[in-house]
Amino acid sequence: MHLIISTSLRPKGQTLALSEKALTFFNEKNANAEVINLQTINLPFCDGGECYKDQAVLDLTKKIKDADSLIIASPVYNYSLNAAAKNLLELTGSGWNDKEVGFICNAGGDKSYMSLMPFANSIMLDYRCNVIPKFVYATGDMYEGNKVVDSNLIERIKELVDSILVTN
Repeated sequence: MHLIISTSLRPKGQTLALSEKALTFFNEKNANAEVINLQTINLPFCDGGECYKDQAVLDLTKKIKDADSLIIASPVYNYSLNAAAKNLLELTGSGWNDKEVGFICNAGGDKSYMSLMPFANSIMLDYRCNVIPKFVYATGDMYEGNKVVDSNLIERIKELVDSILVTN
């Protein structure tokens, strides 16, 4: 199972649209994949203690641990992945060991394309994840509403999915 985790908390946002586009490419290859939308999961804030006993955290950690790969789809805020992505990692980190991980980032402008690197470095060092270097970076001009329309963006999402399937 390949997991695409949309960390945007904005209802019907563009990050979720990117996640769903990635799912279509997994489906075209008959690969077992699923989008997890963090909007639908009531995760606690990481407090370094009691949060790890929360049933939603336990369930999501197991799902991540059992996955063949992860794609983290996140909006970029303040030159970083959003707080929900960081909270996800803090809560479920024990499930990330030795995972293939890809990234899809959604940002307002084109200047923050390297903003995922602190997160990527962390998972490579702490959890020995293999980060797919072909990450996807999207900006607002690549959509019509919440529909992904930019052909180059669509091709990059397909290439990311193909890269993940080749490594698994």
